Amino acid sequence: MSRFLPGSLFGQTLAILLAGFVVSQAVGAWIYAGAREEAVRSVGAFAIAQRVANLARLVDGAPADWRRRIVAALNDPTFSVVLLQDAPRLPDSGDDPSARAIAEFVADQLTLPEPRIAVALSGASPMPFMAALNHPMPMAMGPTVHDLGTWRGLQVAVALSGGQWLLFATAVPNSGPPVPWQFIVSLAVMGLIVVVVSAWAVRRVTAPLAILAGAAERDGRDIATEPLAEAGTAEMRKASRAFNGMQARLRQLIENRTRLLAAISHDLRTPLTLLRLRAEAVDNPDNRDKLLATIAEMDAMLGATLAFARDEAAAEPRRRTDIAALLASIVDDMADAGLSVTMEPAAPVIADCQPGALKRALTNLLDNALKYGERAHAAVRPMPHSVEITIDDWGPGISEAELSRVLQPFYRVEGSRNRQTGGIGLGLAITLAVVQAHGGHLTLANRLEGGLRASVRLPA
Repeated sequence: MSRFLPGSLFGQTLAILLAGFVVSQAVGAWIYAGAREEAVRSVGAFAIAQRVANLARLVDGAPADWRRRIVAALNDPTFSVVLLQDAPRLPDSGDDPSARAIAEFVADQLTLPEPRIAVALSGASPMPFMAALNHPMPMAMGPTVHDLGTWRGLQVAVALSGGQWLLFATAVPNSGPPVPWQFIVSLAVMGLIVVVVSAWAVRRVTAPLAILAGAAERDGRDIATEPLAEAGTAEMRKASRAFNGMQARLRQLIENRTRLLAAISHDLRTPLTLLRLRAEAVDNPDNRDKLLATIAEMDAMLGATLAFARDEAAAEPRRRTDIAALLASIVDDMADAGLSVTMEPAAPVIADCQPGALKRALTNLLDNALKYGERAHAAVRPMPHSVEITIDDWGPGISEAELSRVLQPFYRVEGSRNRQTGGIGLGLAITLAVVQAHGGHLTLANRLEGGLRASVRLPA
């Protein structure tokens, strides 16, 4: 079926609109035709209207001198037929839908060149019992007739060839509900068809956009995902090619940056080793110790930079992992090492993640909490569509102005969080990169009771 649709999004949308228009017109015409006949049936006048049309054709086709004898033979107590030389004056029925429907139905049944018809319906009134018994119409009553105790007078005037008129007079049962249930069912069926077809069409047209949005979201977590399939409309194929090209350029940019960081960090190790050898030959002990301390700090920074570059370059596969168990294992290892860290009991929380990278990120947060807050407390809480990990410490906290800046690489807060603690400013930056690669968020906030809270929210 796809090969019959235009290739562009505009063409497909136009084709869908045209198809919907044609279908709606066809169904509307069918409902109108059915409703008009149902309107005649609803007043119990279908057989009478058919009888009027047949008799009008019979009289019109007869010779002029036979018409009066034929008309006289057509009369009975419940059905009157009169041949007139001039057009009769019928009571005004206003815009009565039943009268209009009967006129249209009779006109459709006649084969006259230009049928002229007038119909008048009087108000409801009781009909004598015996006349009702002799009335030919009760068996023609539709299921909508609900009031058989009242009747309406019906007059139909039909123009014959030669200028004469036939006037029919009878009574029909009072009409049922103004809107028959068949018409309501027809509208409901038509509406359902339109809704289903429109929903299918809109979903088919917009599905590629959802695929593109999902691919962009996946690339935000992992740039090494598979490229998009270049299929669909002309616009979608063009967008997929552009997206795949952007993804390739971003991947190349990250790889080049990672290689550059690794090369610089590695190449700087050689001059640092020479500096260390020369510093050890310094005679002044104070100067020698200061030089060696500075070199050690630079070496630690290079080591952290290399580790950061290796982590970004590594493509650890994702797998379903119990986040609560992963965090509990880190806490247990630290507690066994004599560190003051605890964890709130938690039920298993399963998420798709890179266990190694996430373990390093959580370890960094616990290390920071222990270094700057004396003790740490961790908790895992399942959310409706995510999992939240919180790590609290009891330190001095961070000023509000620096809460976001501490997540930048190599940034360190002066005061309690200084170089003497051994940090070089990459721990939180690495943690933020890992959390963002998982499609999550890392936030830092000062607790009201003192200390800092690090919150990690990951998609479950």
